Amino acid sequence: MGVKLRDLIPRKEISFDDLANKKIAIDAPNMLYQFLSSIRQRDGTPLMDSNGHITSHLQGILSRLSNLMSRNVKFCVCFDGKPPLLKIKEVESREHRKVLAQEKLEKAKDEEDIDSMYKYSKQTIRLTRDVINESKELIDNLGIPVIQAPSESDAQIAFMCEKGDVWACASSDMDVLIYGAKRLITNLTLSQRKKLPGGSTISIKPEMIELKNLLKNLKLKQDQLLALAILVGTDYNRAGVKGIGPKTALKIVQQHKSFDKIFKEVEAEFNWKEVYAVFKSMPIMKNYKLKWRDPDEEKILKLLVDKHDFSEDRVKKILDKLNISKQKQSQKGLGDFINV
Repeated sequence: MGVKLRDLIPRKEISFDDLANKKIAIDAPNMLYQFLSSIRQRDGTPLMDSNGHITSHLQGILSRLSNLMSRNVKFCVCFDGKPPLLKIKEVESREHRKVLAQEKLEKAKDEEDIDSMYKYSKQTIRLTRDVINESKELIDNLGIPVIQAPSESDAQIAFMCEKGDVWACASSDMDVLIYGAKRLITNLTLSQRKKLPGGSTISIKPEMIELKNLLKNLKLKQDQLLALAILVGTDYNRAGVKGIGPKTALKIVQQHKSFDKIFKEVEAEFNWKEVYAVFKSMPIMKNYKLKWRDPDEEKILKLLVDKHDFSEDRVKKILDKLNISKQKQSQKGLGDFINV
């Protein structure tokens, strides 16, 4: 879900050229949910192989990540570990909503209501063990570093960004900013159109949010940004404080300097200190390695073509494109060196 601060956050549009030679850490769960949600048939059915195994995530990884690689964007992909105990209630709530959506989906199928089938099928998405493991396998075979966070992936990539090992984080959630990431990139997709729930589409381009500019614009310090997030709601206190929206929350945080004064003024139906402690004590892996390799064509073909019925010609064309792109980048780099 993420923190509900979107309307308050200043951002600027960027191009993919701005990301060339930059190291980006991608929030895997966020990316995979996007693929499973958007790569579907008209009736909401995800892409599947001949054995009925879902392949939408693999299609998304192959298409998006290979395109980014061909544009000389270097990135790693980080996966969630064990969720904090305080998130269990939210996880259970999400599962309950999926069960209800499944019931509505079955009804829509009986009534042959295509629009409702598409709508409710997206609400039943789950990141299964198979989806996660095969995603890791394909990403690793593409030569991209796979990072396994001990807990929340957004906290892990924020740490990597704050440390300077990556230039920015990529996610549609704002949480990485709460954890201290210097930069957040949203809309990191080559597709220039985004489909809305009603079926219409809008034009989108990558956008960048810089933490330094955000704090300056909102006249806040980093800890105050966390207080603001807790007021409006996070994954650990989903509803936030009843009756307080982002703009009101911002005024309260700007007015008071301490958490005690902030939460003394509002009537929170949760223990803000517990939420604060989760953010401040999130487990982080510090001995990760960022090492990029050439794609392993044999393993990629075995996974996608042999196991999941992908077109061999299409997969090979994508891999050939990556090889050509790499050669061009190497030649350009050599030319720059000679010119110097």
